[in-house]
Amino acid sequence: MASYKKRGYKPSNKEERRKSAEEESTTAEVFNTLDEGASKTETWVADNQKYIYIIVGVAIVAVLGYLGYNRFIQEPKQNEAANEMAQAQDYMASALRSNGAQSDSLYNLALTGGEGKYGFLDIIKNYGGTDAANLAHYNAGFAYLRTGKYQEAIDHLEDFSSDDEIFSALAKGGIGDAFMQLDQPEEALGYYEKAAEMRSNSFTTPRFLLKAAITAIKLGKGEDAEEFLLQIEDEYPDAPEADKVPVYLGQARAMNK
Repeated sequence: MASYKKRGYKPSNKEERRKSAEEESTTAEVFNTLDEGASKTETWVADNQKYIYIIVGVAIVAVLGYLGYNRFIQEPKQNEAANEMAQAQDYMASALRSNGAQSDSLYNLALTGGEGKYGFLDIIKNYGGTDAANLAHYNAGFAYLRTGKYQEAIDHLEDFSSDDEIFSALAKGGIGDAFMQLDQPEEALGYYEKAAEMRSNSFTTPRFLLKAAITAIKLGKGEDAEEFLLQIEDEYPDAPEADKVPVYLGQARAMNK
């Protein structure tokens, strides 16, 4: 255990002089080691200063470049794309309110553009990577679905991505609808299940559970259909789809006998 020594203290005997000399030697070694370490660090920094500056410089340029890209390129591009797409969205809204040949014409205008404005396909081509282009994939997918171009609908809806619990589920369900129209019920069932499982809400979940049940019945999968229908009955009794459960549930159970 180290003892405290007053300032100016001098060893009184040979043993104390020996201990004092050892302590001074140890302290000197510690400081020498620290000095050597600091010296090596300073030497390494000096020798590699050029590379350190390059690394720091590259990092700064990357950060500034990213911020500048978002502010001066990406944001204006997003705004421009949204403005360009406004007319296509108007055509889409009008098509949804119309029927027959008129609606098909409006869907085509929404896809290809009109009145000097871009359609959804132009937005995708010219503004790739923007939120507007992503939304254009969604709209284009449903425009193709409603005009009977089912493979094109699948392609565009597959390219759409969203964290929104309604849009994401509707896109997956739309792919299921396209596969049903292509007479590929197995694929359709898979997408209906995905659409029902993606989010839990009273709008999309019972809707796609019912479609999954109907498709399962078509495929002879009575047990699966019953499971989907009972989920609607138990979890979404107030949904419009719940009114249809008894009819399909009877069909599903009849298959299981």
